[in-house]
Amino acid sequence: MTIAEALVAAQTSRFAGLDPLLPAAVAPPDGVVLTAALPAGEQVAAALTRSMTGPGTAASLWSAAEQWELHPLVGAAGALGVELLLREWRRVLDRTTLGEDSSCLVGWPARDAEVSQTLLGHGFVPLSVLAVRPPSATAPVAVPASYRIRPVTEADLDVAVDLALVELAHSAMVGSSVVRTDAAELKRAAMASRLAAGDPMWLAERDDEPAGLVEYWCADATPLSWLGCRLRPGRWGYLNCLSVLPAHRGRGLGRALTATAHAAMLREPVAGLFLYYSPPNPLASVFWARQGYRPLWTHWEVRPAGALR
Repeated sequence: MTIAEALVAAQTSRFAGLDPLLPAAVAPPDGVVLTAALPAGEQVAAALTRSMTGPGTAASLWSAAEQWELHPLVGAAGALGVELLLREWRRVLDRTTLGEDSSCLVGWPARDAEVSQTLLGHGFVPLSVLAVRPPSATAPVAVPASYRIRPVTEADLDVAVDLALVELAHSAMVGSSVVRTDAAELKRAAMASRLAAGDPMWLAERDDEPAGLVEYWCADATPLSWLGCRLRPGRWGYLNCLSVLPAHRGRGLGRALTATAHAAMLREPVAGLFLYYSPPNPLASVFWARQGYRPLWTHWEVRPAGALR
């Protein structure tokens, strides 16, 4: 067994002890290889990747233009291994010219409090959480009086885009989202594509006026795919966007929209449901826990990348 294989096996074992829903650890992707030695001489390693999110792409709405991501392989070392690799990462950045629209990113199991403490010490902020929910039905949720929820049609595209932009603007205040100058065009293209593909969306209305939106689709977590590195293998329902206009909040409309999406997703066999939310968001962090979701992965960021300590 190679050193890398031994680290993968040990990291898989550690992850299983942290959270039974975590998938097996995998070897890091290709990138700049960082290594460090523990006090007893054992090695830990990581791949450091750099990616650019070009203007005019959907990803530009939730990420910095220049992303540096660390993929640690620390086996059973946990916080100490991550600490040593973060120091190596800082040395790499010291030799690099960094832009303002840049970030350092680490995805790590949400229940690993020891590593969380280490990341906080280097200036990271938990800007996004991948949260999961079991594929179990819940009691029906009544639609608030005077509201109705119906499927979105192509004729509703303008309204759906406006509602999605409301969610984007709020997320940008409390998370990793970015309101780019072409946000409306990007949202329109993405939502038109999903509608054409038949991905379900629902619109909440009161007196024929829009009040909220929810959309979802299903995705397969396959071995070695990006999603397969985050979720156990299988087909998963992904709740992509929930938006309720401020004037209609606090009435149970978000719960009713979510329940509508859940009921539809659970009509087919899925391993579970997942979504992303921002821990600093005072609405989302409480709301999604009440809908049965709990954190599986935390995505930690430093923006700009040069602020890494």
